[in-house]
Amino acid sequence: MARIDKSALTKTEIVQEASKQFLEKGYSHTTLSAISKELDMSPGNLTFHFPTKEHLLAELVAMLCDFRQVLLEEEVAEGTSSLMAYCLELVTTAAASDQDEVAKDFFLSAYRSQATMEMLRKRDKMRSKVLFKEFCPDWTDDRFEEAVTLVSGIKYATLMTTVESAPLPLRITGALNAILSIYQVPKERRDEKLAKALGLDYRKLSLRILKEFREYVDRTTEEAFHTLLKR
Repeated sequence: MARIDKSALTKTEIVQEASKQFLEKGYSHTTLSAISKELDMSPGNLTFHFPTKEHLLAELVAMLCDFRQVLLEEEVAEGTSSLMAYCLELVTTAAASDQDEVAKDFFLSAYRSQATMEMLRKRDKMRSKVLFKEFCPDWTDDRFEEAVTLVSGIKYATLMTTVESAPLPLRITGALNAILSIYQVPKERRDEKLAKALGLDYRKLSLRILKEFREYVDRTTEEAFHTLLKR
């Protein structure tokens, strides 16, 4: 029987507990000491594996990126166009943040951290080159890089609300119009996707997807834990 990789097992336990606290209390309200206390682990042992809280945030954001890709592929398989699936991702993220403060804190934290922002941009760039290739056939790699930088700023601004912010439907409309315009999607296609997105019960849909993401994280970390034990 192969020996259990105790270091990998410890890292998985830490990620499992950190993800749980991030999604229950909020990233901003979770501390490394709270995570280590729940695991009955010394703070030094935890920071040996993950020096900062941002390193743990990166683990959860990586799972978010994987979850979004799975969701997009499932929607396309069920008949939703890839462009519509892309629009729904922004709509449901904004709607979830509008209704759930913990979700809002997590999404905003992901855009504030340099490491996770770079991860999100890298994933967005890869997807954009596929999703928007029919509208941007002559774009260079640098052009997509520039577009993703602009789009990430728009997404952050859509989530970063105050008491004086515009209502959710107006923010969604402005964000999607701006993003699809950047990728040179024709106006008639933009209007079509916007009408479909806003015609959905996107608030209810966003909460369902948020619940599915939390379940995905639980399942992913649990599977990783058991896989290590079986080696």
